[in-house]
Amino acid sequence: IKGQATVEEELRLAQAQLTQSKSSSDALMLANKATVDEMSVELASARTLLAEASKKQRQTDGLQRQVDVLSSQLQREKNLVKEWKSKAARKQAPSVSNDQGSKMSAASAKQYEQEIAKLKVKLKKAGGGGGNANGGVEVQRLEKKLKDAEKRVEMYKTARQKDASSIEKLEVDLKERDKTIAKLQAETQTLSADFERAKQLTESSMMKMQELEAAKVESRELRAAATDLSEQLAEERKLRKQYYNQIEDMKGKIRLYCRARPLSSSEKERGCQTVVTAPDEFTFLVNNGTKEEEFQFDSVFMPEQGQEVVYEDTHSLVQSAVDGFNVCIFAYGQTGSGKTYTMIGDSNRPMQSPGLAPRAFEDIFNIVAANSSKYRFEVSCYMIELYCDKLRDLFAGKNQVELKVKLDQKKMVFIEGALIKQADSAEHLYELFELGSKSRKVASTKMNSESSRSHLVIGVIIKSTSLADGRVTTGKLSLVDLAGSERAGKTGAEGQQIIEAKSINKSLSALGNVIAALSTRQKHVPYRDNLLTQLMQDSVGGNAKTLMFVNVSPADYNTDETINSLRYAKRVKDITNDAQKNAESEEINRLKGIIARMRAGEAVDEAEV
Repeated sequence: IKGQATVEEELRLAQAQLTQSKSSSDALMLANKATVDEMSVELASARTLLAEASKKQRQTDGLQRQVDVLSSQLQREKNLVKEWKSKAARKQAPSVSNDQGSKMSAASAKQYEQEIAKLKVKLKKAGGGGGNANGGVEVQRLEKKLKDAEKRVEMYKTARQKDASSIEKLEVDLKERDKTIAKLQAETQTLSADFERAKQLTESSMMKMQELEAAKVESRELRAAATDLSEQLAEERKLRKQYYNQIEDMKGKIRLYCRARPLSSSEKERGCQTVVTAPDEFTFLVNNGTKEEEFQFDSVFMPEQGQEVVYEDTHSLVQSAVDGFNVCIFAYGQTGSGKTYTMIGDSNRPMQSPGLAPRAFEDIFNIVAANSSKYRFEVSCYMIELYCDKLRDLFAGKNQVELKVKLDQKKMVFIEGALIKQADSAEHLYELFELGSKSRKVASTKMNSESSRSHLVIGVIIKSTSLADGRVTTGKLSLVDLAGSERAGKTGAEGQQIIEAKSINKSLSALGNVIAALSTRQKHVPYRDNLLTQLMQDSVGGNAKTLMFVNVSPADYNTDETINSLRYAKRVKDITNDAQKNAESEEINRLKGIIARMRAGEAVDEAEV
């Protein structure tokens, strides 16, 4: 009871820390968002002002050039008007030019007219003189003189008419020029006013530009602060998830992750649409055609999140296996939903996107290397598959023997008869995995070009001996890639594939029954109904720290299977395991070794006992 109270108190403290961490994370997130929004508004306003200032500066320069052009044009017009007025003034005293270019005034013209009248009188008198020779000569002289006078008078009148027409034209031109000058003066005044306004705006814009420079400096400072806040937020999220996982581990809960793959090429060719979304890292929504069904998980991974992100939260479980705990990670879902990709990785060699297993191999030996000064480690592994209700040792090749599923004293599953191979490095462990993978049963279906036709179990056993007190701990990491549930109508299975599919579906159904019994706290749990449930007896409801991935397709073509998988997985969250560290003293471990030798028929010295 005291121990339970201590655990409950630790749970309360952890929950309080989780609540405080979440509040702090939310506050930081809101502050960061408000700061970024304010920065965005200020920067947008500053950019607008800068653009407007540049535009007005160009307008101001254009207006100044226009004022200069109009001023020059106005001056030319004034000079031209002045010149025309001078000409008009001169035209008010018209003149007539004779052949020698002499000028005749209006008074002279009147004098000529009087003289013409006199000449006419004289000519009349001279004509009346009869046949006088002198009289005839005089008449001719007078007639010539009269004609010259009349000619000069006509020339004068013609010149006067031309001058009058020219003056009238000049007066019309002057009026038009006056209008032009008035218009230019008005435009000049308008442009001058615009120029003053543009000048003021330019000065204002220059001040805004200075403010913008200050805003840029402040923006850089805010960005730095935002980066710090983002880093703090990431740390808070990491801490919050760490606390949450600690609480779940203390409760013995199975961690449940959901992962959706991208649309496949065949789904795209079929015109399928995505029906799944994740509003946050814990919530998964599926549109079933009429409404959205919501599912909650410990973590949700969408297609854009890579293998390294998926593995990030798994490191602590690998550490637990090295520390001596029984750990199981398995993937469940319909065929072609991405289970093998999640657990193993892509099919390229060398692998481009390694999954959980290769990353865990490397992680194990990194932890071993980091603790080599305190512990002596031994790493070994076995690799089996459950194919058509039969266990096959993937390390044995053609030399298969009967394999049996057993439980040790601490209720940890082991496979009697399976070959166990030692590994001294991550590369060596991966080579063993590659060796076993070559014997695994796969086939091509309409849903998957390399469909797994068996359940795969990779068991990595980590034994550590303390160099200080000889204490021995033995941990096991089970990596389980379950074959996918399938419908023959969709996969196009036939012949042997039909038999394989029936076996797969039967074993998954048995696992579902076990999960249902555990989640509803039934007294009898039907582990013995199938070899798969026997293999996973310590992982589901046993003594293991367990992580389950439910892998789903995002396509509307697979909506029913996706929802079924999610509902199947949802029940796992109600199961409680009882994880305990597998540790023994040096003496117990020594005595177990002696017993094992005696069972093998070896002679044992009494002194050893």
